[in-house]
Amino acid sequence: MLIPMKPLQEGPMYYSIRHLTKFLYKTPVSESIMETRMHPRSDVQQRCLTFHLSVSPRCRVFSHRDHFSNHVHHFDIPGQHGQLVIVAESLVEMAIHGEIPRSLPAGSWDELDRLVHEGDFWEMLLPSEFARFTPELEDLGKHLGVQRNDDPLSALHKLNTQLCEYFDYKPKSTKADSPIEHALTTRAGVCQDFSHIMISLVRSQLQIPCRYVSGYLYHGDAHKDRSESSATHAWVEAFLPELGWIGFDPTNDLVAGDRHIRTAIGRDYSDVPPTHGIYRGRTKSELSVAVRVEPSEGTPFLDRELPVPEDWSVLVEKAQALPEQPPPMSRHAQQAQQQQSTAAVSRSAVSRSAR
Repeated sequence: MLIPMKPLQEGPMYYSIRHLTKFLYKTPVSESIMETRMHPRSDVQQRCLTFHLSVSPRCRVFSHRDHFSNHVHHFDIPGQHGQLVIVAESLVEMAIHGEIPRSLPAGSWDELDRLVHEGDFWEMLLPSEFARFTPELEDLGKHLGVQRNDDPLSALHKLNTQLCEYFDYKPKSTKADSPIEHALTTRAGVCQDFSHIMISLVRSQLQIPCRYVSGYLYHGDAHKDRSESSATHAWVEAFLPELGWIGFDPTNDLVAGDRHIRTAIGRDYSDVPPTHGIYRGRTKSELSVAVRVEPSEGTPFLDRELPVPEDWSVLVEKAQALPEQPPPMSRHAQQAQQQQSTAAVSRSAVSRSAR
């Protein structure tokens, strides 16, 4: 029996998404190799209508799909450069989302176990790099009483709310590679930590297939979301009988709906980072990110592009501006530096001959 789902809106929503990433190197590097996952997915719930990725310094960008069907763009910049700027722009159509019920019928646990036994869900049931069962997580599970009561959907709704209430949302309290123990100890974290903790509990305690979702959340003035509007977002999806994959946002205590725009899915963050790469050179890099998600009137005409907000154009222009170079040395300063270098070499030679 299919559960009726009440429509929340009359027609599709359209969102324009702009995502700027800048790597500023302390000293120039000789090569950068990078892959990105910023291209929104297209499925029954959403459709990416346009996507454009620009890279500075300019280079040839290639694309492929990974084994989760995420869009991956990758490129290599072999020349010397002091910064790397990536700008992704897309237009997404969101289909009508139905209202998710609070519970499932009796016997749903048995039906879930049958589907899992017959299906291919093992990747979303086993521990992964950032979503693994630890003693600290076991203690949290006992404290929250996470177990197979009532039905699978009720258990997920309850856990979603419990995690939102138990942890504080604190930007920059953890890093991209922080283990969940850090957030469990401090009871604070960001959307990535909330998602990893929920995935770990759902897989280990409830035996429900659960996966990580990376994307964007449209905030708007009418919504009181805890997560930052200027950053990417993360939530989870759990597989349920009669409903399929349903999204839960423990950061904001939401069921994922028409404000959640999906770019990539995976076992945890390690499968879906927006940017992932290496550079050649012994220097440090500074990362800055800006995200803008806004409602759009719909698809643009074929002969014109989507309008770009003026403040966003200024932001991109500033990001792509080359780092300031130190002023050239005067002739007198160059001669003084050369004399110092010569004197240092002479002292070194005298020291070696003395030994």
